[in-house]
Amino acid sequence: MSASADGIASAERFERPGFVRLTASDRPGVAQPVPERDIPPQPWGRILLGALVLFLLLMGAWEWKWRAFGATPGYRNSDGAWAEQRRRIDSGEGGGTVLIGDSRMLFDVQLAQWEAATGDRPIQLALEGTSAVPVLEDLAQDPAFTGRLLVGVAPDLFFSGFAYRGSAIGHFHKQGPSQRSGHWLSKRLLEPYFAFYDPDFALPVVVRRQPWPLRPGMQPHTRVRKLMEQESDRNTRIWSKVENDPEYRALARSIWAQNFTGPPPPPMATPERARQTVQAQIDRAAKAVASLRARGVRIVFVRPPSNGPYYAFEQKAMPRKDTWDVLLQRTGLPGIHFDDYPQMRGYTLPEWSHLSAADAQRYTLVLAPMVEREFQRQERELASADAAMRR
Repeated sequence: MSASADGIASAERFERPGFVRLTASDRPGVAQPVPERDIPPQPWGRILLGALVLFLLLMGAWEWKWRAFGATPGYRNSDGAWAEQRRRIDSGEGGGTVLIGDSRMLFDVQLAQWEAATGDRPIQLALEGTSAVPVLEDLAQDPAFTGRLLVGVAPDLFFSGFAYRGSAIGHFHKQGPSQRSGHWLSKRLLEPYFAFYDPDFALPVVVRRQPWPLRPGMQPHTRVRKLMEQESDRNTRIWSKVENDPEYRALARSIWAQNFTGPPPPPMATPERARQTVQAQIDRAAKAVASLRARGVRIVFVRPPSNGPYYAFEQKAMPRKDTWDVLLQRTGLPGIHFDDYPQMRGYTLPEWSHLSAADAQRYTLVLAPMVEREFQRQERELASADAAMRR
């Protein structure tokens, strides 16, 4: 027998082990399909059980880490949570009281105390780090809203147009069934039970904020950390750790201080640009207010407290005479500025911008009757105007 014949005979007698995938040489003259690979028998039950145990141990360790840090289970301040409250207006509650603004309106106004003072539990639509103007415009375009509106004004946000959470409005208008069901599942199955289920404690976020070396020319910048605790209807208070942990409170203050000393954002880069930006935001607010008042909505502006270096920065960057006073004059609306009322001063603001949890309750009990009187005054004026027209 020739050598070539011996090779062919050897190839025919050769059988590959089951764990070796078939190759093109095993299928001569046949179009090559997806490679086949036999999977060797494994104790899959024990493997799955081991993976599950490892997963639970790691998740338990992560949960323990953040509970030891001071976190507790609570509801997430997500776009889905905001959309859920926004839908209440279009579901028959459009004649009630709505709160809009930035984090001061979100943290400082306590819904239970407002309800105790007025008998009405408002819808909380304030968004941290976000001017009230986009939400004001959104409500102006919604004929279902005919109620009463309290608008919070933090000068550096309202008059600059900064909208860190502006995407919440678009999310509300475009939210699909999968997003709504995802929020529903998160709110009922995860948020009330897991302390680690907070964006500030997500692993990618934790990794990003490690002290990595900076590239040449880069300046260190620390993002805003967790500051709030929230309930299911977005009633919000400052996180107790900000109040009680001096190191964490100092961190929160240092993050605000970055804005006091750093370069201004592009819309405010020069005095002329700043003037134009402020004017543009007031124009937008005045236009939205006109639409809302035309259908009988009652509106009050409020300037919540701030103190320390944050207050000094606001006074320098956004002087009252160029911002707040012009806003009230252009809109023709009443405004409650904390500087004008002794009973609205002297509160504790742990990081200069938000009230302590206890003082937020006291502040709300002071603010709510003042706002209620302004609402009632506007209602009387509307009634008188209607009566005059009928005559």
